[in-house]
Amino acid sequence: MLHLMTSEPEQQFGVGTQDAFQRLWTPHRMAYIQGENKPTGPGAGDGCPFCSIPAKSDEDGLIVKRGEQVYAVLNLYPYNGGHLMTVPYRHVADYTDLTAEETAELAELTKQAMKALRTASGAHGFNIGMNQGAVAGAGIAAHLHQHVVPRWGGDTNFMPVVGHTKVLPQLLADTRKMLAEAWPA
Repeated sequence: MLHLMTSEPEQQFGVGTQDAFQRLWTPHRMAYIQGENKPTGPGAGDGCPFCSIPAKSDEDGLIVKRGEQVYAVLNLYPYNGGHLMTVPYRHVADYTDLTAEETAELAELTKQAMKALRTASGAHGFNIGMNQGAVAGAGIAAHLHQHVVPRWGGDTNFMPVVGHTKVLPQLLADTRKMLAEAWPA
């Protein structure tokens, strides 16, 4: 039966206070907030997810592209749809400690990521960067990773500004497949 919003909404017991869309539930964020899968220490053997991801299949690890020194992977906690990271295989924290080969491939995979995101999703622009050290905002400071965040005109609306919530219209597995197919040869 169609319920017109001309009267009070039907009471639903046990769901808390009726508040229409004043509250958006994002239970998947709790894993990030509670530090799930965070390394227990700074070493490669301390549960570093960036060290364990390459051992998984591309689909299970959300890997979009594998290079010789660096790989591209979707962010589990994206700022925007298509948010990925370029990550060296070697467990290294500081950008200045990368080899020349790692630095070159990190840059090349970042360029390729931009091309793939433009092809797959029509991204208008990008935020690209890395946080060096926990005090600079690095969630996993012990393993360097560079963020590639696609942006579109008007992508900042009331949701992230007022609600501090991102609405992502696509599952990560579908985004990974789309970007892998759009990756430049």
